[in-house]
Amino acid sequence: MSSSDKFRRFELGNDSASRVNVSFEFFPPKTEKMEASLWNAVKRLEPLNPAFVSVTYGAGGSTRERTHRTVERMIRETSLRPAAHLTCVGASREEIDEVIRSYHELGVRHIVALRGDPQEGIGAIYKPHPQGYAYAGDLVAGIHRISPDMEVSVSAYPERHPESADWQTEIDNLKRKIDAGATRAITQYFFDNDLFETFLEKVRAAGITIPVVPGILPIVNFETTMVFSAKCGTSIPHWLAHRFSGLDEDAETRKLVASAVACEQVLDLVDRGVTDFHFYTMNRSELTLAICRMLGLVPAPVEQQAA
Repeated sequence: MSSSDKFRRFELGNDSASRVNVSFEFFPPKTEKMEASLWNAVKRLEPLNPAFVSVTYGAGGSTRERTHRTVERMIRETSLRPAAHLTCVGASREEIDEVIRSYHELGVRHIVALRGDPQEGIGAIYKPHPQGYAYAGDLVAGIHRISPDMEVSVSAYPERHPESADWQTEIDNLKRKIDAGATRAITQYFFDNDLFETFLEKVRAAGITIPVVPGILPIVNFETTMVFSAKCGTSIPHWLAHRFSGLDEDAETRKLVASAVACEQVLDLVDRGVTDFHFYTMNRSELTLAICRMLGLVPAPVEQQAA
């Protein structure tokens, strides 16, 4: 196969069956500067017509309200289809049920249901709220009880959740969420595609047939990524650390390396038959936009965006 043939393979024509689907994750901003960064990213990525965009959520009233405001503005000012994150942490069933109703009234028809990290932080012992939903499967069932037409996505872990004792525990937990009504699983980010492929084989062997969408993290800051990965159980391959070695003071080269690494990862996944990708944007657009371009996704003409 010539190089030109390979590049043509990623061109997306009018046949919807050949289309690569992408979705993006954002988080609600805390400051005016972060607000500007978020909406700049939204504006640049919106023309790619993502399948949906998700907005993260944390326990506590202020975070919850920021998520709601962000989702509300997306509905009001963009053509995007927001999926609101919702967790079990730090709230009673009554409080969470009210959040579900408010999203339904707002027009949201997609929720990403998560157990959530302990309020003390990743690594602390998780303790369900005494009057709350204990785990994600319970939350999924609660969402469908209140809003039967709500689409629900859940999380999955190619390297196992840090609290899972073994793979049987991991798969059983995913099954419970699906049995409760989840129709899509979005994975924790990973950097070794073999791990994702092996995980997918385990999932399919267990009779799980829903889409399992790989979560892709374009590396904005390698040191921060290493610290967070250690907490959430994502391995950092030696080759990846080697590529970023010595670039602490070279932001421009770091950005080029990050773009190349992520593009290699998604194109390899395409070669393995993957068609859906969920990007953890960190409220930045440049790396995600570059990767989507490599996938052949081009913004629609202005006249089509306005239609």
